[in-house]
Amino acid sequence: MENKGFHRSSLNSLHSSTSDEDMVEITEGTLDFKISDDDPPIDAENDTEFATYNGNGIHGSYNVMDFLDVPGVGTYEDFNTIDWVREKSRDRDRHREILSKSKESTWALLHSVSDAFSGWLLMLLIGLFAGSLAGLIDISSHWMTDLKEGICVDEFWLTQEQCCWKSENVTFENPNDCPKWRSWSQLLLNQSEGAFPYIVNYILYILWALFFSLLAVLLVRNFAPYACGSGIPEIKTILSGFIIRGYLGKWTLIIKTITLGLAVSSGLSLGKEGPLIHVACCCGNILCHLFTKYRRNEAKRREVLSAAAAAGVSVAFGAPIGGVLFSLEEVSYYFPMKTLWRSFFAALVAAFTLRSINPFGNSRLVLFYVEFHTPWHLLELIPFILLGIFGGLWGAFFIRANIAWCKRRKTTKLGRYPVLEVLAVTAITAVLAFPNEYTRISSSELISELFNDCSLLDSSKLCDYNNDDVNTTNGGILPDRPASKGVYTALWQLSLALIFKAVITIFTFGMKVPSGLFIPSMAVGAIMGRLMGISVEQLAYYHHDWAIFKGWCNQGADCITPGLYAMVGAAACLGGATRMTVSLVVIMFELTGGLEYIVPLMAAAMTSKWVGDALGRESIYDAHIHLNGYPFLEAKEEFSHKTLAMDVMRPRHNDPSLTVLTQDSMTVGDIEAAINETTYSGFPIVVSRESQRLVGFVLRRDLIISIESARKKQDGIVSASRIYFSEYTPPQPATSPASLKLRTIMDLSPFTITDQTPMEIVVDIFRKLGLRQCLVTHNGRLLGIITKKDVLKHIAQMANQDPDSILFN
Repeated sequence: MENKGFHRSSLNSLHSSTSDEDMVEITEGTLDFKISDDDPPIDAENDTEFATYNGNGIHGSYNVMDFLDVPGVGTYEDFNTIDWVREKSRDRDRHREILSKSKESTWALLHSVSDAFSGWLLMLLIGLFAGSLAGLIDISSHWMTDLKEGICVDEFWLTQEQCCWKSENVTFENPNDCPKWRSWSQLLLNQSEGAFPYIVNYILYILWALFFSLLAVLLVRNFAPYACGSGIPEIKTILSGFIIRGYLGKWTLIIKTITLGLAVSSGLSLGKEGPLIHVACCCGNILCHLFTKYRRNEAKRREVLSAAAAAGVSVAFGAPIGGVLFSLEEVSYYFPMKTLWRSFFAALVAAFTLRSINPFGNSRLVLFYVEFHTPWHLLELIPFILLGIFGGLWGAFFIRANIAWCKRRKTTKLGRYPVLEVLAVTAITAVLAFPNEYTRISSSELISELFNDCSLLDSSKLCDYNNDDVNTTNGGILPDRPASKGVYTALWQLSLALIFKAVITIFTFGMKVPSGLFIPSMAVGAIMGRLMGISVEQLAYYHHDWAIFKGWCNQGADCITPGLYAMVGAAACLGGATRMTVSLVVIMFELTGGLEYIVPLMAAAMTSKWVGDALGRESIYDAHIHLNGYPFLEAKEEFSHKTLAMDVMRPRHNDPSLTVLTQDSMTVGDIEAAINETTYSGFPIVVSRESQRLVGFVLRRDLIISIESARKKQDGIVSASRIYFSEYTPPQPATSPASLKLRTIMDLSPFTITDQTPMEIVVDIFRKLGLRQCLVTHNGRLLGIITKKDVLKHIAQMANQDPDSILFN
């Protein structure tokens, strides 16, 4: 197991400037292997004291000190993978100890009850924090988005909608006639019509966009580089057991919360929904430090992060159930039933908190909540499936184009100038977006308008129909009507918006600002869906006598709902980019509040996934995981190659022999030399070099910290001191230096396989048990080792890819 990030002469690499929010806590000092040997003690009493051992195996203790209690032992270095088996074993041991002590006293019983309740309390806190921060981001981004076009004169902190609530001049026919809200041309020139006021508004729109994006990228670059992007690829990797220290820390949380609103308000083609999952996971990680069992156990902490991801989706879309399913389907690696219940509770609390804040002032959790009243017909599945095909094609095109652009960013000078890149993309976006009213507004507002089911009072161009022969006595339901000039104007504006959104999103996603993909993907699909919906609606109106419309779409009937087509198109494009299915459908029907549209959504989502998978198996998040070289072992992929463990294990035929430690014949100096001369993250322990019979496995980190602690805190430990991993210590001569027993830090049950084990089984073992490494034996003798990195390299090699591409970048 290679560990390139460790400095051999010291323990400095085990420390970080980050504080208590880090994924791993380290509190020990530095280790210097150049310490000169002390003179061996004349009196041998210390040797006897060190040799005392109670024989309790891996959980045994010493009279002088138990190395399991040394700070840092049992933890992991940055950019390393956790040992799921060891972490779960530790948690079971801790739980058994609490249960056994609970019968001894009332205090111990209360401690047992509080330990059982702590998980639910933690979920409550995560839901409260995630909902509160989501409300803050929603309110601030809405206000800053409106600030680009004007300001409320009397109360500058209000958005345009809030400013005009009490205005008597605002009507359905004139929704923008609000004296309290002034555009920038009205404030500066006291004019609102004409070419010069238009230019002033245009310039100020661009300047505000540049200011917001510049502030966002500078904050990210200088204070929290991990706050950029959506965060979902990294969260998937962290939940699979990888450690990226500081990625879920307090600075990342603070900066991402601030810059997310700025990035959305700048008008860039990005959303806040994906980054909200990162924000919620940051809350979960930080709050874990309040509870010992989550602070000290990486596997338990990842259960909390899975629930936090569900809370993030809950506040992003107002979809608690969809959030739980998203965490289960898309991001979680280990998802037991207990985590399912707690995820549901966290999502519930988060949604309730956001609903209490009411950031949009409409008692809804999202800006584009809609309700449809017209049922869909079976024959409409044809255009719904066509939308699914479009979503799959667009998703596959977007993934390939975005990954190609991100690779270019990594391998050229472009990556050295993130601020200039953000400003350039922002300027291009603002210049092209302002002339078109459908790209000038935020993507959330655009989706809301596209989802809207037109009524007689709507003044939008999309609802500009000919109402001369409309009969409104049918329960207020409007029949299909011929389109007027406004609809046709909106059609070509939406067509331009579709091309603009589809292209600019490729260059926006992955920049050094918080950027989500959910909303831009939904916007592209919603535009396409609305265009198709209006086309089918007009086709049915003018050709209702065609065989395809007979019997269900007669003249004067309300049979086509363009807003429904927009919703189905949004689901199709989002599914094409992310390859979500079940959670996507649930999120979309929670958005609309209607169950009868599940079948169209399912048809579109499934079709988009099939089409997308036919053109490329990876989702956008998996593609970015591979681009960044994260060691993520995808559980959905199948390994079907006929190779054996001996083909993958190290050492290979021409390599040096495997570095091992013996259980009772090595000194402190020998082990320090082995650590200095290698970069491995752990060492197998054998009975002797001749027998190669396996005893256990010890981590490099635990060895370093234990030896350092023993040198500092125990008398008589020198380089000549013998180290024992065996259960019993043989008698030592009176003149020999004190010996050191390190059996407690050794894993006595490392996972082993034989050299003839098929790699198909090995890959499944690594996926399902979350192993860091497994040892390979032949007739009971140790032959080699297979690490998670070896498995990933082998999978890449079998797929004709560069094996070194899985190295962390």
